[in-house]
Amino acid sequence: MNEQFLHHLKQYADVLVRVGLNLQPGKRVLIMAPVTDDPIIRRLIHFASRKAYEAGASFVDALWNDPYMTRIHLEDAGDEHLGNYSSWRFDALVDNIENDGGILSIGARDPNLLKGIAPEDIVAFQRPQNARQQEIAHKRFSEGLGTSSIAIVSFQAWADTVLPDVPEDERVIQLWDIIFKTCRIDTDDPVAEWQSHKGALIARCDTLNKRQFSALKFTAPGTDLTVGLPQNHIWVGGGVNSNAGVFYMPNIPTEEVFTMPHRDRVNGTVRASKPLAYSGSMIEDFSVTFKDGCVVDISAKSGGDLLRELVKTDDGAQRLGEVALVPNSSPISQTGLLFNNTLFDENAANHVALGRAYPMTVAGGTEMSPETLNAVGGNTSEIHVDFMIGSGEMDVDGITAQGDAVPVMRDGEWAFDV
Repeated sequence: MNEQFLHHLKQYADVLVRVGLNLQPGKRVLIMAPVTDDPIIRRLIHFASRKAYEAGASFVDALWNDPYMTRIHLEDAGDEHLGNYSSWRFDALVDNIENDGGILSIGARDPNLLKGIAPEDIVAFQRPQNARQQEIAHKRFSEGLGTSSIAIVSFQAWADTVLPDVPEDERVIQLWDIIFKTCRIDTDDPVAEWQSHKGALIARCDTLNKRQFSALKFTAPGTDLTVGLPQNHIWVGGGVNSNAGVFYMPNIPTEEVFTMPHRDRVNGTVRASKPLAYSGSMIEDFSVTFKDGCVVDISAKSGGDLLRELVKTDDGAQRLGEVALVPNSSPISQTGLLFNNTLFDENAANHVALGRAYPMTVAGGTEMSPETLNAVGGNTSEIHVDFMIGSGEMDVDGITAQGDAVPVMRDGEWAFDV
């Protein structure tokens, strides 16, 4: 690691703490850290810990996790034990959130980690954990407790899938360089760059919120989809506020603005523009058809059985909980790379999510019971699974209450100024 690389790694840690978490003095920080063979990741965790203390943290701890243990469990545990998990990990998250702390999640998942594992076994393993994660998401977003941010790191297994044409011993560092570029780290003042970017996303949301379209219509090769929007829906981008008024960014990077689809008013077919990497398994070349909000057909070149199992999770799993707009000119899209990682790929393209809706994307949603949220058009579910639908060939129209079509995107780019 040369000096410039270490400088960028420290800047990345600084952005994660000061922008992602927007850590306030006196708060505790829990870092969800992956165990890999790469010492760079451990170095980043240490840098982030020091940056947190510089920002006034009262205590910083790391909760380490080895992703490969999941594969071992699914291969060697009996069917009756597939749903077992360590509840204390989730308890640690809840404790941190209830104390208004910060949670920094660092991802390092091999897209092919669970290749060959039966789809029903993957779902059986994930389902009870998804239920716990839903409780945590409720505390974080509905109750507005604490701040949290998710980021990603380069490591060999992921770099091998993203950069197969690069010499093997150069892939990890080259992928780090891509992360630094797309996350605005290779600039004179990354924090200032993020503040400017945040403002642009908020301005885009303000314009869409004033329009209050009744629906969005997506058109592209293989896609003809109309997504109804609830009354008083709210577009969100650039970050969210905690109940203490702390504005933070749940995802680094982020290029999207998103809102709540109406659970009963989604009709047509949408074709995924990128593969979906779900829990170490790949779903490729697929399309989904909706009628009156529900999935009625799934077609896929590979991984279709896993997607069909996912939508059986509960009633809300077969409905949409998020619709998001991302210009094709986003820095991540402009790399021309397929990342096989939802955090990066969803910030390269328009996308939708099956399952749970974010309550803050409709007026008064954070104070609503699940039943009331569903009644206004929201969606509750144990899952929230994003998949990408956008490209440079996609047009998006906003449909007014009078039925008029207003251009929102043309050929993957914004059709209006802010």
